[in-house]
Amino acid sequence: MQLAGQQQWQVSLSFRLASMAQSCLSMRQLKQIHARAILSNLHNHTVVLGKMFRFAAVSPSGDLCYAHRLFDQMPQPTTFFYNNLIRGHSKSSSPWHSVLLFNRMKLNSVDPDEFTFTFLLKSRSRMNMNMESDEIHGVVLKFGFSLHLFVQNSLIHLYAGRGMPNAARRLFDEAVAADVVSWSGLVVAHVRAKELDFARQVFDEMPERDVVAWTAIISAYSQAKYSREALELFWEMNREGVRPDEVTMVSVISACTDLGDVQTGISIHQFIEENGFAWMVSLCNALVDMYAKCGCMDRAWQLFDNMNRKSLITWNSMISACANHGNADDAFGLFGCMVSAGVPPDGVTFLALLAAYTHKGLVDEGIRLFERMQKEYRIEARIEHYGCVADMLGRAGRLEEAYRLISSMPIPGNDVVWGTLLAACRTYGDADMGERVVKRLIELKPDEGGYYILLRDIYAAAGRTAEANVMRQTMMDNGASKTPGCSWVGA
Repeated sequence: MQLAGQQQWQVSLSFRLASMAQSCLSMRQLKQIHARAILSNLHNHTVVLGKMFRFAAVSPSGDLCYAHRLFDQMPQPTTFFYNNLIRGHSKSSSPWHSVLLFNRMKLNSVDPDEFTFTFLLKSRSRMNMNMESDEIHGVVLKFGFSLHLFVQNSLIHLYAGRGMPNAARRLFDEAVAADVVSWSGLVVAHVRAKELDFARQVFDEMPERDVVAWTAIISAYSQAKYSREALELFWEMNREGVRPDEVTMVSVISACTDLGDVQTGISIHQFIEENGFAWMVSLCNALVDMYAKCGCMDRAWQLFDNMNRKSLITWNSMISACANHGNADDAFGLFGCMVSAGVPPDGVTFLALLAAYTHKGLVDEGIRLFERMQKEYRIEARIEHYGCVADMLGRAGRLEEAYRLISSMPIPGNDVVWGTLLAACRTYGDADMGERVVKRLIELKPDEGGYYILLRDIYAAAGRTAEANVMRQTMMDNGASKTPGCSWVGA
């Protein structure tokens, strides 16, 4: 009688522990449940262990390392436990671990199922492996899961993510009963292959459209600078009652930015707030950038100040906005606040600050910042940073310093950075320096005639007509064509 009562107590406790693990919200709670299970000798109970393991491996609040410790203590994990760990890694920063687990699974003679391959293929799609086929596809065929729709869809999306529409189409045509996920994969495949017309054709043929298909086609139009069409698609999506996601909204805001359409941008901002997206930092960042580029700095500041969470991109967006609008002091002030808040700057931060110093004409201060960036913050200078400092020096007429800076760069120079100095030579009428710079430019791009024209104009302005005529003839002999100039900093 006592034994029966103890067994009933254990059954009741195991049920409670499993229920607690099912509704668990944090790893702290899970560890408490695990400790209680160990004390009650229920930590190896199949249901209790399964619920705890699932939370640790799959939940956004879980801990894959903890899941691995549980997994490694199991004498013989079943397909269920392998699947959950593979699934966890398919969403993590280490998707390749899924493949290692699958190999271990085969080595231990644990049979996979359709869910194994669904999660494994998701991992493969995130591993940036460009190849004509995938060995996992062959394993799917070998194990006989090629006719399972979930697996077929995972294969379609694997090839779609790699921009291989032909492979995706073959699988789509072989699908037993293609559904909306299959169709969406085909749209994504053409989008990734930059085949916008084919993507739109498939999209228009879809019997039903999900958020993946809508987002793929809207993003494609936005990235291709068909911004008006992207916005029209978004409003059509809204009319059809398909709820957008974060990626959709970023693409829509980008379309408003590209058009400079602040009124539509305000409408999109209102839509974001009304539909519960306002907490997403990425969307607030995109809105700050949109308002700034549309010239609405008051709205950009208001949004920035009201953000409870600010990422590095948030700070960079606002610093860049201030720099581009000539508000150098605000940019410098934001940088101070950013550092005080414990947010480490990156190369983008310093590029924006260098632009602010350039606009304000604070050359020596800008050079000191450039040196601090490398020495104090250990950020390696890229060609953009060198170009910005060269532009800064050139605008100040310090052409020799700019020439020495570009000549001594530890990275190869390009036509843009030398072209910036050539433009400064024209501004200051320095024909001798212009000659030195053009020699460098001709070595890099002998067919581009904009450099010849600039030097010809410098000669003409200096009264050196004969050399100007020679330069014109040289340009004609080389068949060079005029190209637009550019600068690292907006005028």
